[in-house]
Amino acid sequence: MHQRTAQPRVLFVTDLAYQAKGRRYCDEDIYLTSRLREDFDVALCHPLDAAALMETGAFDTVMVRNSGPVLNYQEQWDDFRERAGRAGVRVHNELTGRADMVGKRYLLELTAAGYPVIPTVDALRDVDRLPVVDSYVVKPKLGADSIGLEFMTRERLAKLSYATGLLIQPRVDFTYEVSFYFVDRTFQYALHAPDPDRRWDLKPYAPTPADLAFAQRFVDWNTIDHGIQRVDACRTREGELLLVELEDLNPYLSLELLEGGVREAFVGAVKGSLRRQLGV
Repeated sequence: MHQRTAQPRVLFVTDLAYQAKGRRYCDEDIYLTSRLREDFDVALCHPLDAAALMETGAFDTVMVRNSGPVLNYQEQWDDFRERAGRAGVRVHNELTGRADMVGKRYLLELTAAGYPVIPTVDALRDVDRLPVVDSYVVKPKLGADSIGLEFMTRERLAKLSYATGLLIQPRVDFTYEVSFYFVDRTFQYALHAPDPDRRWDLKPYAPTPADLAFAQRFVDWNTIDHGIQRVDACRTREGELLLVELEDLNPYLSLELLEGGVREAFVGAVKGSLRRQLGV
């Protein structure tokens, strides 16, 4: 067997068996790891094995990719974060994120700070701060991948128990959703779903300078220097962009939809991000 020159070692965390609606996580990670192997030694592992393998000291960084909703293994994820922080292990994305990485409470913070985000509250007494609409969105603060999301009338809101950690938002009448993808705070590409009922039927999107300024504002608000972030937004009937979520843990990238040159540039940006984190 040909002896390879020593390269930085990456423990790549993925759940290849996870079934996502409208997406094939495994295909994306198989492709990305095949490209990372050009510059790194890469080993794949399931998220439940990440903490133990991380502590072997055999890897220079742990890259968390399509590992599925943390809600499915919250206790083990919290343990991984604690052990990685205690040992000073490099993780990509960095575990300093303050958006979806730690739940959806940030939507409350951004609402209070006046950011262009779908207005969000977490208590019945605050519902009057929201626009009066026919339907409201209720979702758990620790939700992901639409787990636990419900639509309901204002009257039904009074019957909920908010002690379980719920968020309330108006159901926005939007024309389409659009996602902006960043590596280390630098914009890479954008995709949009022209049909509001088909979230993952995505097409290339050419953002305007105003669109990019909108997305950049959230990436700059976040506290990640090394990692991949996806800014999800919706375009209202009035033409305004509003943040839906800031995915800063393991955003699906839809790499299979990208034109070759855009995909190549993205892979190069990810490799550069890992090298910068490792100082190589």
